[in-house]
Amino acid sequence: MTVGNRFAIDANVLVYAIDVDAGAKRRLAESLLIDAARVDAWLTVQSLAEFFHAVTRKRIATIENATRYVQTWQIVFNVTAADVQSIDDAMAAVRDHSLSFWDAMQWATARQAGCTCLITEDMQHGQRIGGVELINPFLP
Repeated sequence: MTVGNRFAIDANVLVYAIDVDAGAKRRLAESLLIDAARVDAWLTVQSLAEFFHAVTRKRIATIENATRYVQTWQIVFNVTAADVQSIDDAMAAVRDHSLSFWDAMQWATARQAGCTCLITEDMQHGQRIGGVELINPFLP
């Protein structure tokens, strides 16, 4: 996988990294996060919130363990949040690229942070939108 100098990681990667039932996806996600901690990798507040919601709702992690993961990742990675421009950009991406709104928010927030790549399972692999390439690390 080739990524630009700065990239963002979507919530699905975070979920797989701790899901004991995720098999090969877990191993790949864990490895990706270990490597990402050494470079210019970013998380969005949205990805951390989606992670917390998913793993507690699906009972992959307790509230306490999910909280510890989120707090640790806030220390290890750069974290950025959406702003008004992100919302405007996301709405345009929904219109122009047929993204779901929340995927578009993830993309727009990563783009606002200067990321050239978004690591995600949820969008079309290899698509480039507004200078951000979408990479699905789980493809064969």
